[in-house]
Amino acid sequence: MKVLNLQCAHQHAFEGWFASEDDFQSQLARGLVTCPLCADPGIQKMPSAPRLNLGAPAPAAVAGPREPPVPATGALPQAAPPAAPASPAAFLKALREVMANTEDVGERFADEARAMFYGDAEQRSIRGQTSRAEAMELLEEGIDVMPLPLPEAVKGTLQ
Repeated sequence: MKVLNLQCAHQHAFEGWFASEDDFQSQLARGLVTCPLCADPGIQKMPSAPRLNLGAPAPAAVAGPREPPVPATGALPQAAPPAAPASPAAFLKALREVMANTEDVGERFADEARAMFYGDAEQRSIRGQTSRAEAMELLEEGIDVMPLPLPEAVKGTLQ
């Protein structure tokens, strides 16, 4: 197994796992290797240092504090904005968590958020689309909303 450090033309860095260098080159030539954040097919291999196991144990990694779960995106008065993810992988992990724990109400987002805020609908975690002007109106009414940028590459299944 060959693990490569890759980067797209938009400077998004990510790892790719391939059976061999030939496998990577073949997939790249067929347009099968794209950026997981923006779907850019302009991928280049970045320098990386291999890890050589020469018998000495590797130093133990020190785990830092865990990041709190990302709050859902809308109509939760107690929700605080999350800290910015530290890497593209952390960003994708946070997106997966939000998408797994929220209901997609689509273009009904503003109406659903208002209904929950005013007690006309059950409180739940939702996500959806609304205009910038409508989002500003929700905020002026005291309804907490948070923009959630979804790159085109994650509109379907997050990998």
